[in-house]
Amino acid sequence: MKVMKNSAVRSFLTAALMAATMFGLSAVQAEVYLKPFINSTNAPGDLKATLAKTKSALTGGGFEIAGEYSPWAGAHVVVVTNDFLKQNAAKSEMGGFGAIQRVSVAKVGANIQVSYTNPVYMANVYRLSNDLSSIRAQLKGALGGADKEFGSEKGMTADYLSEYEYSGMEFVMPEFDKVYELGEYDSYEEAIKMVEEGLAKNLGGTSKVYRIDVPGKKEAVFGVALSGGSAEDDVECSGDDYIQQRVDGEELKGIAHFPYDVMVMDNEVISLHVKFRIAQSWPDLSMVAGDYTFFKIMCAPPTIEDAFLVMLGED
Repeated sequence: MKVMKNSAVRSFLTAALMAATMFGLSAVQAEVYLKPFINSTNAPGDLKATLAKTKSALTGGGFEIAGEYSPWAGAHVVVVTNDFLKQNAAKSEMGGFGAIQRVSVAKVGANIQVSYTNPVYMANVYRLSNDLSSIRAQLKGALGGADKEFGSEKGMTADYLSEYEYSGMEFVMPEFDKVYELGEYDSYEEAIKMVEEGLAKNLGGTSKVYRIDVPGKKEAVFGVALSGGSAEDDVECSGDDYIQQRVDGEELKGIAHFPYDVMVMDNEVISLHVKFRIAQSWPDLSMVAGDYTFFKIMCAPPTIEDAFLVMLGED
C-alpha cells in the first residue's frame, strides 16, 4: 500500500507539472504582438494603375473613401471609413480618431508599396470598444497580398498599447489622452466653422483631406495635410515630408501614418499630442542614436501644434 501511495503521489505531481508547463506554453503562445502597419504589396509596378486598382478594391470591399492626398511626389494616401467604423467610434471617448483607416500607395525604389494601418493595433492605441479584427479581415480581403505586419521589430501587446507611451517614459512622452487643447468656442457649430474656414484658407500650411462626423455625437474628426507652411508662419518643419524623411528608415514605409487629425468635440478643438502620434507609428525609433531619430524632429511637435493654432487663428 505504501508503494502504491507514493506512486500515486508521483503520478499526481507529474501530471500537475505537465499541466502547469502546458498552461505556461499556452499563455506564451496566446500573447499576440501587434505592429502599426500591414503591407500587402511590395513589387515592381505602375503607381497610377496600382492606385486606381487599390481604390476600386477598397470601395468594392465595403469601404467608402473619406479623402485622399499626395503628401509628396510618388506617394498617395487614401483614407477610408464605413458604417461599422463610425458607429464603433461613437462608443468610446475620443473615438473619432479611430473612425478611419489609412492606406498608402507609394513608389519606393523600384517597387510600389501598398500598406495600411493595422486596425487591431490602432483600436488598442485609441482605446476603442471593439478590437477591429473584422476590419482587418475586411481590408485583407479587399487588398489581398502579403498581409505582413511591420513598423516595429517585436511589436506590442494589446494591454501595453491600451496605455501606450514611448518606451514607457512616463512624464516625458504623452499618452493617448494627453491632447493638444487648440481652441474653445461658444458652440459646436462655431468650432466646426473655424476648422473648416482655416483649412479652406490653408492657414499654417494646412489643407483638408477628410471630415468624418461621428454618429449620434457632437464630434467630427478632420484629416489635416501639412505642407510645412513658411518661415513667416514659423511652422516650416511641420511638413509631412519633413517628418517622414527623418524618422522612416526601414524598407517598408509607414506612409499610412499621414495625415494628422484634428477633432471637434462639443465646443472644443483638440488633436493628439504629436509626440504620441509619431511614437505610435514608429515605436522603435531611437531617441538620439542613428540616422533616423526623434532628435532630428525636435522642432516638429511644437511647430505642428503652431500650425493647428494658426489654422484656427489662435496664434
